[in-house]
Amino acid sequence: MSTKNPFDLSGKTALVTGCNKGIGKAMAIGLAEAGADIIGVSNSLALADSDIEKEVLLAGKKFKAYQADLSDRTSLYAFIEKVFAENKSIDILVNNAGTIMRAPAAEHSDEYWDRVININLDAQFILARETGKRMLEQGSGKIIFTCSLLSFQGGVNVPGYAASKGAIASLVKALANEWAGKGINVNGIAPGYIATDNTEALRNDAERSKSILDRIPAGRWGETDDFKGPVTFLASAASNYVHGTILTVDGGWMGR
Repeated sequence: MSTKNPFDLSGKTALVTGCNKGIGKAMAIGLAEAGADIIGVSNSLALADSDIEKEVLLAGKKFKAYQADLSDRTSLYAFIEKVFAENKSIDILVNNAGTIMRAPAAEHSDEYWDRVININLDAQFILARETGKRMLEQGSGKIIFTCSLLSFQGGVNVPGYAASKGAIASLVKALANEWAGKGINVNGIAPGYIATDNTEALRNDAERSKSILDRIPAGRWGETDDFKGPVTFLASAASNYVHGTILTVDGGWMGR
């Protein structure tokens, strides 16, 4: 019987988008704590001495920081060229960066729609495609998308966000269908209602917050640290036979 820890990520390198705060930051720390070196990218990420860099170094792992505006194709492709030129291989891609713009559908402008789709869908596909090419060459890799409860539901006043996250759920399955037999696992994590910047408006609305908490069997808002275990599982050998799956981390919301 093997005594090797299937969750050990020693010797692996993970690229985590949107790692500067929130869920992305927690996932990057979790991967580092499991043994992976981290490449982080965010539009607002400091290139030195960021909080996430300090946390990764504290875990005893290496950290490289990059800045890129994922809503802009020129910036995105410049980042892709640079990151692959400067790093030998990327074993894990966590496609986490995203944004949300709130307005009723009748008032949801082209600008809102385009920005959300560019960041939440277009950039994620391009990153997965370009990283996937390299993973196909090396015969292995793990790609993890941050999905949403709105990958399954429609939400209210967030039509662009709902459309993008529904599309990401389909993209997880589409890529898994093509790459599962070639050594690449493609899966997603769907956060429930988590205490982050994206849910601040909801948490500050006493009536809406109560209605949300009343539906969650766990009886609380999720914390970003709740994602360390799930992302480590999907990034590790422990999930080698898991393909095209969206893991809900929602306190039981989808079970109600």
